[in-house]
Amino acid sequence: MSTENALLTILIDRINNDTLVLPTLPDVAVKVRQAADDPDVNLMQMADVISHDPALSARMIKVANSAFMGRSVKVNTLNQAVTRIGLRQIKNIATAMAMEQLFVSNNKLIKTYMDKAWQKTLKVACQAISTMEFYLRVHKHTSLNRDTITLASLVFNIGVLPILTEAERHPEVFANPSFLAHAIQKLAGRIGGAIMREWGFTEEFIEVAENWANPNYKPNEDSYVDFIRVGGILEGILQVSDKAASLQVYEQKGIVRSVDMFTSDEYQDLLEDVKTMFA
Repeated sequence: MSTENALLTILIDRINNDTLVLPTLPDVAVKVRQAADDPDVNLMQMADVISHDPALSARMIKVANSAFMGRSVKVNTLNQAVTRIGLRQIKNIATAMAMEQLFVSNNKLIKTYMDKAWQKTLKVACQAISTMEFYLRVHKHTSLNRDTITLASLVFNIGVLPILTEAERHPEVFANPSFLAHAIQKLAGRIGGAIMREWGFTEEFIEVAENWANPNYKPNEDSYVDFIRVGGILEGILQVSDKAASLQVYEQKGIVRSVDMFTSDEYQDLLEDVKTMFA
């Protein structure tokens, strides 16, 4: 049995027996999420939770001041930042920022793969969030919202982590990068869904992580999966034979007003603003 197949078999066995080691959500994200879910929490208490993590505090102030938030007056304290961003969005931003801490490794080769995976994630996220912004201008009464897409687009690719971590124990696999790509394509969705369940995320996030790359999964309703896929197509991460025709599908579905939108100055400006949130 080749090493590649051995790794694939190990991964599948572990998934089926629930013994695959899934990443845990970093502590600060857990605390922020618990606080945000507490009906009695106020913004001061939330700021207090965040203040224990200096990096997160700095990022919150940065997000509050990003062009995407659309305010010209700058905030300089965590309390002001928290007030501007609001509780629900903070829960997602904190989780999103914590994600980045998971894509790290001491192994140089794995680190390269992890970095690449995270950069891919961010590129897709910025496109998905920008597409959602344009969608919301037209669909005023949709239940889809920018908070959820922000987080969904940062966890959609989470299933690659355990694969890379497991592969770290089989260094010879990296001699064949196309095999690794195959393992990811074959298993990342199932693993991503498992991680979202393990973390207690809602169905929308499970759906995204599990199905974004599954060509047989075609949601009838407008779905967060659609936005992730649009981002994936635009960034060349979702492999399609014809990019224009694939995007056309989303124009027909009403996810995008017109495919020309993506080349418009207005879209490109917004995309740059969104990128500042994660820079």
